[in-house]
Amino acid sequence: MFSNLRRVVRRGYRRAVDLSHPVRSPLGSAVVNCIVYRDGVRQDGHADAGEALHWVRKTGEGFVWIGLHEPSQEEFAGLAELLGLHPLAVGDVGNSHQRPKIAGYDGTLFAVFKTVRYVEHEELTATSEVVETGELMAFAGHDFVITIRHGGRGTLGPVREELEAAPEQLAKGPVAVLHALVDHVVDEYVAVTDAVQNDMDAVETMVFSEHGGSGDAGRIYQLKRELLELRRAVAPLGRPLQQLSTQPLPVIPPEMRTYFRDVADHLTRATDQINAYDALLDSILQAHLAQVTVAQNEDMRKITAWAAIVAVPTMVCGVYGMNFDNMPELHWTYGYPLVLGVMAVACFVIHRGFRRNGWL
Repeated sequence: MFSNLRRVVRRGYRRAVDLSHPVRSPLGSAVVNCIVYRDGVRQDGHADAGEALHWVRKTGEGFVWIGLHEPSQEEFAGLAELLGLHPLAVGDVGNSHQRPKIAGYDGTLFAVFKTVRYVEHEELTATSEVVETGELMAFAGHDFVITIRHGGRGTLGPVREELEAAPEQLAKGPVAVLHALVDHVVDEYVAVTDAVQNDMDAVETMVFSEHGGSGDAGRIYQLKRELLELRRAVAPLGRPLQQLSTQPLPVIPPEMRTYFRDVADHLTRATDQINAYDALLDSILQAHLAQVTVAQNEDMRKITAWAAIVAVPTMVCGVYGMNFDNMPELHWTYGYPLVLGVMAVACFVIHRGFRRNGWL
């Protein structure tokens, strides 16, 4: 079945473009790498995409891996015409904010992944950037792989070196490259979720410390927003990975589904960890709001207690401030000290009562 699919794909490529003679690639500075692999071994001397593809299809062996970084629409349109890529997939390349997905077009797989990176910071603040995201797109055909990176992060150099160090895996063709890309992206998800644990611990310690302040809410919301950005990158990849590991797709032989199933397990771990973080942040936020409410109640009780204490001398002074001749002890020599003493004793008794009840 797989061999029949290859023959169909080859006939489709030959109809799309005439490769009887080398064709110069229309790409310019967007090309990061253009390498031909044969039996899992890197072949030198094919720096141009058109020439490399011509050599691969002329010999009928190996495949070409073309790495691009933010190509323009015009540049990629020329390469798409050279490879006979589907117009719908080409249109998605021009939009650098795609949802992670896997789609098949005329025997070619088109994949979109969100790449993530943990941003190091000394202290989490209300404006700290915790997670930085990028985008990785890939086309996988019978004899070619195209990788397209958007954003300054997420170099694929380590992936290429790891594959070249395992020629028996690389000899499996473009599907091996696609698996390595997915595995690399998911490993980054796991690494970032593990790193976010430190920020979670910091926020939890900060909220439940004795010096937790009103600014904690801003930090919690910021971490929750960064976690939401991480979830948007990780969660949508679950269904595409399920397709790669369970459904028959072009370019993916049945024996490779086990490899993608293993990657799907790692993705599930990262997804579960992110969901646990989100639930924990909700609990931390609720605890912080409860602390704020308790602190406000404490302040209101103190204000009320002091108002009650001040009310006693205010009342006495208000009574003796009235202009009447017949007032108790008004003409007595010790009347004034007596009134002051009564006010002091009354304030002391009320203050003692509030202190005993924990209001002051």
